[in-house]
Amino acid sequence: MDVIPVIDVAHGQVVRAMKGQRSGYRPIETPLAGSSEPADVARGLARLFPFHKIYLADLDGIEGRGRNTHIVPALSQVLGRVEIWIDAGTGSRGAARAILAAPVATLVVGTESIETVRNWEDISAEAPARTVLSLDFKNGEFIGPEAMLADSSLWPSRVVVMTLDRVGANEGPDIRRLESIVARAKGRRIYAAGGVRDRGDLDDIKKIGVAGALVASALHSGKISAGDLLEVAGR
Repeated sequence: MDVIPVIDVAHGQVVRAMKGQRSGYRPIETPLAGSSEPADVARGLARLFPFHKIYLADLDGIEGRGRNTHIVPALSQVLGRVEIWIDAGTGSRGAARAILAAPVATLVVGTESIETVRNWEDISAEAPARTVLSLDFKNGEFIGPEAMLADSSLWPSRVVVMTLDRVGANEGPDIRRLESIVARAKGRRIYAAGGVRDRGDLDDIKKIGVAGALVASALHSGKISAGDLLEVAGR
């Protein structure tokens, strides 16, 4: 099972995400790093465990303030060849091409950032094998073109189920929704995002066929330990 640490960046600093209420996000304070600088936090995560992937949510890009283009080179310098999944609010093929120019980059396209199915098809055609779809939910509602949720044939080989209102909320993952998506996935790898609190949650979503999880708060709090990560990665 993949456990992918998440770095949420706003105004150039790593922030603690909470229930998708982005206006209230504040710079992170974590025992893993001495500051909220993205490279410092990435270095702390690398000391915790040799992750193969890391997830960068560029909230400035997602909210239309402009991408933090300096962060990927800074993270690469710290992390080496670790694969960086990047969600920067990509809404066009040109923007996708700019992100994919970094050899370590995998593009994440959130349904909250696309307007139509045609828009998604155009973006994903740039590099299908390096593109992940994020199905975005908040307060029980799907965010994005309804066809993106209804028609699983549109999904690529890797799909994130992003439950924004559970991020950092200590409420546990949305098992019912994850089960529904896994049942329709037809062999695609499904990743849970939002609500994973501890090793028990990882075990629970593994049982229903989830391939991996995006995690932040549980790593910084120590509720998921290096030992847990080692055992989970070995299964």
